[in-house]
Amino acid sequence: MNPFDLSGRLAVVTGSRRGIGLAMAEALAAAGADIIGVSASLEPSGSEAEARVAAQGRTFTPIRADLADRAGVRELAARLRDHNPPVDILVNNAGTIRRAPAAEHPDEDWNHVLEVDLSSQFVLAREVGRTMLRQGAGRIIFTASMLSFQGGITVPGYAAAKSGIAGLTRALANEWAGRGVNVNAIAPGYIATDNTRALQDNPERSRAILDRIPAGRWGEPADLGGVTVFLASDAARYVHGAVIPVDGGWLAR
Repeated sequence: MNPFDLSGRLAVVTGSRRGIGLAMAEALAAAGADIIGVSASLEPSGSEAEARVAAQGRTFTPIRADLADRAGVRELAARLRDHNPPVDILVNNAGTIRRAPAAEHPDEDWNHVLEVDLSSQFVLAREVGRTMLRQGAGRIIFTASMLSFQGGITVPGYAAAKSGIAGLTRALANEWAGRGVNVNAIAPGYIATDNTRALQDNPERSRAILDRIPAGRWGEPADLGGVTVFLASDAARYVHGAVIPVDGGWLAR
């Protein structure tokens, strides 16, 4: 048997319209999973995510949801919790970032980032996790960050939220590992996506980042596909509470 085979499993991927989430959805579909994609702006049909998943011979179900809206998150969580067939894999990937120096960082930016990047993640994990616990099986994967380990610059809300994700990963793993639910996180390094566009477009910051990455390049969303499939699969059945960097060697420097 292939321990990486996800045939017959249903995976939810938040933030799947583009970037890392899109690559994760495609990789899971290639391994055999059907996909429920979630995004605030996901097209009801004809999306790139749908096309990529269909190209792997799997089904794609789109759900549009704004993770900054707590009431909407609760509705989404209840829908996923009660979904038939049940959700086997939850990839809590959606996120946002707001940049401003800490001394000038507006409350609304702080609150928005914490709501999307941390609070909504917990609500979804709690509700979907409840069903997984009843089944005695399930996989929850969070998208953490290099700022789960470091402080960053001009992104205090994002750094706080992603540090919280690392702690939440461990906390849920402590409670759920013995009940058949694996909870882990992936910490992407500097990946060329919309969220890092400001850094890519700043010659000094981009050069400083590249100078520290032993691999010598920015990461690509597809670089996250393999570890996503691993953590979603039976190959990772004894992996609990891990925060796995995929960073080109950034943290090793």
